[in-house]
Amino acid sequence: MRLNKGLFQSYKTYPEKIVQFGEGNFLRGFVDWQVQKMNERADFNGSVVVVQPLENGMVQMLNNQDCLYTLYLQGMKKGEAVREHEVINSISRGLNPYKEYEQYLKIAEQSEIRFVISNTTEAGIAFDENDKLEDKPQNTYPAKLTALLYHRFKFFNGNKEKGLIIIPCELIDRNGEKLKEMVYKYVDLWNLESEFINWLDEANIFCCSLVDRIVPGYPRDNISKITEELGYEDNLIDVGEQFYLWIIEGPKEIEREFPVGKAGLNIKFVDDMTPYRTRKVRILNGAHTSLVPVAYLCGLDTVKDSVEDNLVGQYLREIIFDEIIPTLDLPEDELKEFANDVLERFRNPFIKHYLMSIALNSMSKFETRDLPSLLEYLDRKGTLPNKLCFSLAALIEFYKGKRGDEDIALKDGQDVLGFYESLWSKYDGNDNSLRDIVINVLGYKAIWKKDLNEIPGLTDKVSDYLIDIENLGIKNAVRKVMNK
Repeated sequence: MRLNKGLFQSYKTYPEKIVQFGEGNFLRGFVDWQVQKMNERADFNGSVVVVQPLENGMVQMLNNQDCLYTLYLQGMKKGEAVREHEVINSISRGLNPYKEYEQYLKIAEQSEIRFVISNTTEAGIAFDENDKLEDKPQNTYPAKLTALLYHRFKFFNGNKEKGLIIIPCELIDRNGEKLKEMVYKYVDLWNLESEFINWLDEANIFCCSLVDRIVPGYPRDNISKITEELGYEDNLIDVGEQFYLWIIEGPKEIEREFPVGKAGLNIKFVDDMTPYRTRKVRILNGAHTSLVPVAYLCGLDTVKDSVEDNLVGQYLREIIFDEIIPTLDLPEDELKEFANDVLERFRNPFIKHYLMSIALNSMSKFETRDLPSLLEYLDRKGTLPNKLCFSLAALIEFYKGKRGDEDIALKDGQDVLGFYESLWSKYDGNDNSLRDIVINVLGYKAIWKKDLNEIPGLTDKVSDYLIDIENLGIKNAVRKVMNK
């Protein structure tokens, strides 16, 4: 039997308060789960009406199951591997504006609607000059949103109490500002009246947000076993990790209507999300990028194995706590708590995260994720961070394309791969030749945007570490740098 409200005896209905653009794995495993927690713990008393942002989507599948689905959360929780599941009952209905456009617009007429949340992928917040207000529907998400807001403005005669709080979850920097910019471009394109612009400005709030949870989605590999475990069929099973974080940049009074604190959820309303974005990029993403070449060359293949390895795991912890955290501006206890959460996530036994899947475009990743920490450490401490510099040397070794006798399947732009192939083809086995490679890599302005050889001491330090890797072997070289 398929999951439906007849089968799920705890089924409840709530007033629709949230319009959600997107029905995919992430929003169902992140936002809709949190709405359920607010209903259970904080008397939010609200549900989500889901709008399908693309012509081909899953709202029909949602409606076929009375918008119920099972969410599995699995990962490390307070030091233990935890796997748990529950039926999510926070979505009221799904709408396909490509077939139900008039019903879509009627959402704007509902007085209790207060929030708009979206995840239409990074490409979703875009502008198409061919979109028209009369289209049913418009092509882009910002155009659909503008049409919805305009309909609400007209229906409620510009009532300032009927504005909406708009929180995009797309993974682009300053997503709220970019969405607002697109909306205003459509206002201009469609020559909408100045009274509507005033209503947009005064009655609506566009928030920037930062989301964090890994949601792999439908468990195709073991669906038969899960179906047997559940005792019912569910075409919309979703799987996510235990950890989650939502940073929302906006007025703190929003929390009176969106009671995340009362529900005990890991959501922060902040005046400026920039430090939190920097924290995520430097600690989570930076740890990944600095780990990959060292761990892979040491013979490890997954993030979990790397963190649990006595040598490499300690190396990673020292990079994070000794060299990255000192470059960040949030309170130290917050940074350490986040770093410990990151390390716990890396140990998730339910996710096999291969190092080589992270290794794609490692050069540009080091430039955006690790080089800022290296430079900030030098600026604050007056000395270069040993282990970040070692990771840079290991990255150069990694692009040699060999792990012992095994070829490394390097994945990067052809210009980068050709650059390294040319450099390493000239290596003649002596230390001066290695130093020449380092000088060329550090001078590769197409990646670094500058000549890193101009940073005092960096050329010598990276050269020394690359020489150690070649002459001592990677594991002995790691031990040596950790003893400094």
